[in-house]
Amino acid sequence: MRYLFFLFFFILNLFSADTYSDNAFAINGEVKYKNFKHFDYVNPNAPKMGHIKEYAIGTFDSFYDFLLKGTSAQGLHLIYDTLMVRSLDEPSSQYGLIAKQIQRAKDNTFVIFHLDPNARFNDGKEITAFDVEFSFNLIARGENPSMNRYYADIKEAIVVDKHTIRFNFKDSKNRELALILGDLPILPKHYYETTTPKANPLRIPLGSGPYKIESFEAGRSITYKRVENYWAKDHPTRIGYFNFNRITFDYYKDDSVALEAFKAGRYDYRQEMSAKNWALGYNGKALNNGEIIKQETLHSLSSGMQGFVFNLRKSIFQDIRVREALGLAFDFEWSNKNLFFNQYARTTSFFDNSEFASVGIPLGEELKLLESFRDKLPQELFTQSFKLPITQGNGNNRDNLKKAQKLLKEAGFATKNGKLYDKNNQPFVFELLLVSPAMERVAIPFARNLQILGIEMKIRLVDVSQYINQLRAFDYDMIVGVFPQSLSPGNEQSFFWGSSAADAKGSYNYAGIKNPVIDSLIQKIINAKDYQDLLTATRALDRVLLWNYYVIPHFHTKTFRIAFWNFLEHPQITPIYDVGFETWWVNENKLLKIQEKYPSFRR
Repeated sequence: MRYLFFLFFFILNLFSADTYSDNAFAINGEVKYKNFKHFDYVNPNAPKMGHIKEYAIGTFDSFYDFLLKGTSAQGLHLIYDTLMVRSLDEPSSQYGLIAKQIQRAKDNTFVIFHLDPNARFNDGKEITAFDVEFSFNLIARGENPSMNRYYADIKEAIVVDKHTIRFNFKDSKNRELALILGDLPILPKHYYETTTPKANPLRIPLGSGPYKIESFEAGRSITYKRVENYWAKDHPTRIGYFNFNRITFDYYKDDSVALEAFKAGRYDYRQEMSAKNWALGYNGKALNNGEIIKQETLHSLSSGMQGFVFNLRKSIFQDIRVREALGLAFDFEWSNKNLFFNQYARTTSFFDNSEFASVGIPLGEELKLLESFRDKLPQELFTQSFKLPITQGNGNNRDNLKKAQKLLKEAGFATKNGKLYDKNNQPFVFELLLVSPAMERVAIPFARNLQILGIEMKIRLVDVSQYINQLRAFDYDMIVGVFPQSLSPGNEQSFFWGSSAADAKGSYNYAGIKNPVIDSLIQKIINAKDYQDLLTATRALDRVLLWNYYVIPHFHTKTFRIAFWNFLEHPQITPIYDVGFETWWVNENKLLKIQEKYPSFRR
């Protein structure tokens, strides 16, 4: 009786708190869709049919992408529904799915999800708050340190009743926590009573999503089948989505083999990342006959950062002058002209193509924020706009290499017989670890310029499994790293640059950064009170990252480059933050014509 008495007052307090309550929310501003039937960028009348094929590179040995070990299969997001769903034409809005209603504390100390009683796993069993609690504990409190850090600001999960779960936060500063929890995939507690994902990572999972795994060949192929009695098939966030009866991902050793397979009709759709392929690779009758379609569409995504990443755990890269000097040896203009057909723009910010990119010199609130760290920052940051070296693109990089030689000399290096040596008379030799053969042609001219400086950069290409293992162990000198950015920067910044992630195996702090200024700025981002505070802190972080030369920036494009066989069709309105491939469908008449001509399409 005493327990029931306290429980009564706990629930009374729970629902009398000062909260916002709705079936959708946005971190910044208002949601776009209210009382909607479907998103603008879908075709609600799209036919549901067909077996389409996509591709992946490498291999897989797990059906769980939150485990610390293993390489997860492509397409796993199709299996699980989440509490909330993001729209593809808004930067930071979510709409209820498994959670029918979301109740957020106005002081941002907790969030309550009220589950849809109709929500079901694909075995017909009801999704309850106990499943949400189980999923949170498995993913957020499991053995993967990256997941632990991502959910670190969430204090606890409390099951209130069968359809209600409350998450208490450690403090009120992190505005992103409700959004993070909204993305949580929900796994069935009852399915894992006898075994765990870790114990058998290739046990076919039970989900609640629009597809289930129908078959697989470990490391080579996986096929998903659309769930006919999917509980949310008529949900407003799902109308117009998931129109293919089956989706198969076939795995290829490398992208050059995969491209040839695409042109031969072995699979149906690809998003092209190679400028050379885009310019020259799609030749042949299928393209000339209009059977293969190439499209470029503008997007509004931040480019994030791709570049040569220094591993600061190696003593040879700990001097900032060394890192700046090596950056002077990368001739982007020559590469863009001779390798990329002038398709790329140089990436000049960790948040390029977005409002969060720093420009000019710091002013106003950003300057005020950075002033408190002045004695710990490069002084040029306050007086100069950050600029990357520029060349004429004719292969003559002499001026930049002279600047690099001066910096290396200041750092204590000396040249003997054309080789560069440090103070301990050790030659400047390091290894660039690659997983993509396409990056070799970018690395080779870079290595030639470094050789002029007396530096030997060895290039080693390894397979996907070995690469992932070395990445997780930080067993490399330099890599090509990719740091994607969300539309609302937050917790993920601590994974990329935070000191606490530098020594955590499997983290994305590839550079091994341990910088208290960066740690402080990351907390400013996470704890931003409003959008303006977020802008200020993110631009400051961007500026500090750039001036510390942790990465030699590469390049980016502001379009999605996609190629597909013409029996695939998509809505007239395309979302600005995604290709939206899950809204596409099959044109049966066009497919029949393709099947008559190409036997590979008879599936």
